[in-house]
Amino acid sequence: MSTGNTTGVSKIAKVIVPVEDVDRAIEFYTDRLGFEKRTDLPIGGNYRWVEVAPAGADTVIAICPPGPDGKVGGKQTGISLQTADIDAYHAQLKASGVDVDAEVSRMGDPVPPLFWLRDPEGNALMVAEVR
Repeated sequence: MSTGNTTGVSKIAKVIVPVEDVDRAIEFYTDRLGFEKRTDLPIGGNYRWVEVAPAGADTVIAICPPGPDGKVGGKQTGISLQTADIDAYHAQLKASGVDVDAEVSRMGDPVPPLFWLRDPEGNALMVAEVR
């Protein structure tokens, strides 16, 4: 339903994952998941704002220092990644030492085959096969 408001949200620009160790997160997202690093800027003293994303993706994952509560790790990020070949990607990540579910979950239609992975700080992301 359109409200006629032209100042609304036009896209999801970034999702944020606060981390303690930015360099370890960069290595994980780029070397293990195959993302590209798009931004790496110093912010506020010794902190950095880093953005990573799959090649060609519009929405980026910003890996950055924790917010005011100071808590990092062990979060359900709500991030869902997609792949064309879930079994091959699962095997690739598992072989490279990524913390992935033991098996691909197959619940049947309309839910696509999927599995969960965790970054080095225990933040969970879901991977689903595109249909």
